[in-house]
Amino acid sequence: MSTNALFEQRATQTLRDIDAAGTFKKLRYVTGPMGPTVRLEDAGEVVVLCSNNYLGLANHPEVVEASRRALDQYGAGTASVRFICGTFDAHRELERKLAAFSGTADALSYVSCWNANEAAIATAVGPNDVILSDELNHASIIDSCRLSRPLRRAIFKHRDLDDLRNQLQETRANNTELVWVITDGVFSMEGAVAGLAGLVAICREFNAMLIVDDSHGVGAIGKTGKGTAEYCGVWGEVDVVTGTLGKALGGAAGGYVAASRNFVQLLVQRSRTSLFSNALPVPVACGASAALDILQRDTTLVDRLRSNTQRIREGLTGLGFDVQDSPSPIVPIMIGDEAEAIRKSERLLELGVWVVAFGFPVVPRGKARLRVQVSAALDDDHLAHVLEAFGKL
Repeated sequence: MSTNALFEQRATQTLRDIDAAGTFKKLRYVTGPMGPTVRLEDAGEVVVLCSNNYLGLANHPEVVEASRRALDQYGAGTASVRFICGTFDAHRELERKLAAFSGTADALSYVSCWNANEAAIATAVGPNDVILSDELNHASIIDSCRLSRPLRRAIFKHRDLDDLRNQLQETRANNTELVWVITDGVFSMEGAVAGLAGLVAICREFNAMLIVDDSHGVGAIGKTGKGTAEYCGVWGEVDVVTGTLGKALGGAAGGYVAASRNFVQLLVQRSRTSLFSNALPVPVACGASAALDILQRDTTLVDRLRSNTQRIREGLTGLGFDVQDSPSPIVPIMIGDEAEAIRKSERLLELGVWVVAFGFPVVPRGKARLRVQVSAALDDDHLAHVLEAFGKL
């Protein structure tokens, strides 16, 4: 049997096993813009409760127009990496806004937050350093830590400051130059919020560097939408903030690192995901820049998101679902069995509500869930329909 035939045989059997277990994941095809509702190719019009479009900016007229103007002015993209010929004034303007928004001296954009995390961690961590990472951190953080070559990598228990303190104390006994503490701001599968006030304090005590991926926090929590640091009262006190432009900040794509000028300049000189990858497409950069302007202008969308989140959480609790308390618009409903979670997701779709079931390998086996994601774009009728559907479920 040829190598190719062997692979095809193995892949076919794996896919059959997934299908037989009732856990085969189907791609849904959207036939229009992302909004509070979308039209799905196989299900018609449904209310969206599975998008990261927290502020409803993915199809906002100002964001779309800014992207359109950029396309007319700059074309489709840079056709090059940044240090060769790939940096436009639109990148500089976006990065200036991202730094000011994050409370840092500088910022650098990337084509995704996955690339931003890889850049920040793999570039900055030295061979005599130690990484301490929250056990429920996003896959991009996990893989980025694996790409780095520190003296030691370790995991601390989820949001457990005592465990982190014990591990920081151990590093003092070793020949360690720097310790890096890395956490999500809002954990994407749980909706739990990192205790950044405590993390900032303990990092100061042990002279450790703190990296926070706030992809699900920026725009979604905090009084003015500045994310987890603002919500926890430590805005401007986090050493390194990474985030995405593909969720609340326009919904297209892209990521960024916000930090000190030296940190950002180190990334410009050494980060492989910048040196060997095209710059962020300029229409995306300009759309994200417009999204930041909208967010900075007033708190209307942030306030609406907060109100919608509270109504959904209270409504689901009233229906008997076990909903954990959190300010995040991510509301997981634990099911356990993956096939059962998928069946419930399919039933909700029949009822006109699009909620995605998450199972292995996105979450551990036996911890499958429905992940409800709230948006400021949802109006009162949408919310009423959602709760009616969950009541029938």
